[in-house]
Amino acid sequence: MKCVVVKEPHKVVLENRELPPLQKGFARIKVKAAAICATDLEVIDGNIPANYPLIPGHEWSGVVCEVENEKDSHWVGKRVTGSNDVVCNTCEACRSGNWRYCKSFEEIGFKRNGAYAEYIDVPAYGLVELPDSLSFEHAALAEPMGVALGCWEKAGAELGKTCLIYGAGSIGLCCLAVAKALGMRKIVVVATSSARLEIAKKMGAYATIATREQDIFEEMKKLHPDGTDYIIEATGIEECITNSLKLCKKGGTVVLAGYGRGKHMSIRIDDVHVNNLRLIGAGNNWNQHKKAIELMEDGAVDMDLFVSEKIKLEDFEKGLDDVRNRPVGFVKAIFCFD
Repeated sequence: MKCVVVKEPHKVVLENRELPPLQKGFARIKVKAAAICATDLEVIDGNIPANYPLIPGHEWSGVVCEVENEKDSHWVGKRVTGSNDVVCNTCEACRSGNWRYCKSFEEIGFKRNGAYAEYIDVPAYGLVELPDSLSFEHAALAEPMGVALGCWEKAGAELGKTCLIYGAGSIGLCCLAVAKALGMRKIVVVATSSARLEIAKKMGAYATIATREQDIFEEMKKLHPDGTDYIIEATGIEECITNSLKLCKKGGTVVLAGYGRGKHMSIRIDDVHVNNLRLIGAGNNWNQHKKAIELMEDGAVDMDLFVSEKIKLEDFEKGLDDVRNRPVGFVKAIFCFD
């Protein structure tokens, strides 16, 4: 099979590999679409622990072509996406549905080979069937949409509450889509420049703020004069995190959804303590693929806005460059397979 391989940090190549034996309980998927995530760049740059050489990719969809266990044979031929979590399925964490607390947890695309390939092997227990109406390209984005669903679930979001989303990348935009579906009001999306905010406007954000051009505190005084009920911080940047704590309403909730790249950061703890804020870590969101597919099927969000370009596996360098440089209007590059 053709696949894109990170041989070691900063070294990415296109290879032909033999298909490995199918592991116990796994299904083999003929990949139809695989999206490039900004987190994949962290793997390529060596900022996230990974088992090199590695095929990256954790946002995917395809068709089941083989299963290891006969009991899973009903999946063969089905259009699917699914979980990237490889777990024991027997411990207390697994039995309660908290897969990522499993002591043997490994994630496809990081510790195990992922979807930048013609085939991907995934656990059959995590498969989700796709409706015929949903394209493979859209279905491949169930993972980031699931991250957004997990963030809002952890936040305990309530109908009619105000929210601010820091970051207009794919996670921030997915959080916007879910916030609208949940009936939240006066949704504000913040980014450094207006270039990334046009899509947020098209998706129905109540307001947008470009921090290089506007003072966020002055603008938010006009938009949410009493502070914001819920803030999703999806950048992982220290300044954005500290600003979120200051902008949140007393008794409000700040959700940390951005990856901090292992950096040590300083916050003023009294911004949390004195104002009785709920500060929630949301770095692990599991078992949300089915909900994400249902959200897409219902037409709650225009997924075409997320698909910026469709490329072949051979064009991986262009796709990775676009994800890194983020040209105007860019959200996602997606590998598409015939």
